[in-house]
Amino acid sequence: MRIRVPGKICDRLWMLGTEESCVYVVEGDKESIIINGGLSYVVPDLIRQFDRFGIEESRIMGILILHAHFDHMGIVPFFKRRRPELRIYGSARACEVFRNPKAHRIANEFSRELARRTGRTRVFEEYDLSWDGDVEGTVLSEGDFIDLGGATLRIYETPGHSSFSIAAYMQEPKALFASDSIGIPFREIIVTSPTYDYTQYMESLEKLEELDVELICADHYGYITGEEARDHVQRTITASREAYALMEKTFRRTNNVEKAAEEWTSTFNQENPGYLLTPEILTKVNEQIFRHLARELDSATRE
Repeated sequence: MRIRVPGKICDRLWMLGTEESCVYVVEGDKESIIINGGLSYVVPDLIRQFDRFGIEESRIMGILILHAHFDHMGIVPFFKRRRPELRIYGSARACEVFRNPKAHRIANEFSRELARRTGRTRVFEEYDLSWDGDVEGTVLSEGDFIDLGGATLRIYETPGHSSFSIAAYMQEPKALFASDSIGIPFREIIVTSPTYDYTQYMESLEKLEELDVELICADHYGYITGEEARDHVQRTITASREAYALMEKTFRRTNNVEKAAEEWTSTFNQENPGYLLTPEILTKVNEQIFRHLARELDSATRE
């Protein structure tokens, strides 16, 4: 079952933010943590939701960034300036992105672009949301734990969607936070996104498939419970193979990365109106996938 309305999921776990940009709060006995940095424009939603659901912001001592794309780290600058004591967790590569001026420019540009699309540009006038080089990260890697007291998160490295993706698993209630390393539950479909490296993406899925999962806490379009949650990683594997095979056919026919990406984006948007990313951003994402696919095909031909 897919649930897209913010609120309490179970003991110690909340979904906040919006349907298209979900942020999770895990409450421990010692402290609480935010998982996923979401889109920057959800900041006022979070402040209202803290009050509405009785979540003590003062107990939140960290934000865990599962990968450093703009739509997954947008709230960090605001809350880090509001609460300088906050620890910002991420992979080693993600922590480098936090300090990268080019990444800041892209994050700020794309965040405003999506805010314009959703009619929320005024948020940038009312809140200090821009990345500006003042965030340092705490590095996490495979096998690390975050102990909140009565709630523990184990970290897995899951590259493929990005070079810096990680996932977190919470033993009780068997919740997996894997961001876009697994399929995005848009409406009734699964959107796969092996943007950085298809082979690594599939290897990461195989690693996550070994976990005992009852909750999939996705960064976009809510969380998944029950049997669908238990099957979600395997269904993502199947969907990824099918999508990549179709992308290969598209590329072989067009023999051009840009044309293939434009065609793929156009078809996707026609079949799935209302998806989060603008056509321009989605085309850039698809270009990265097709470039990797082209390199794989070229390598196979040379062998």
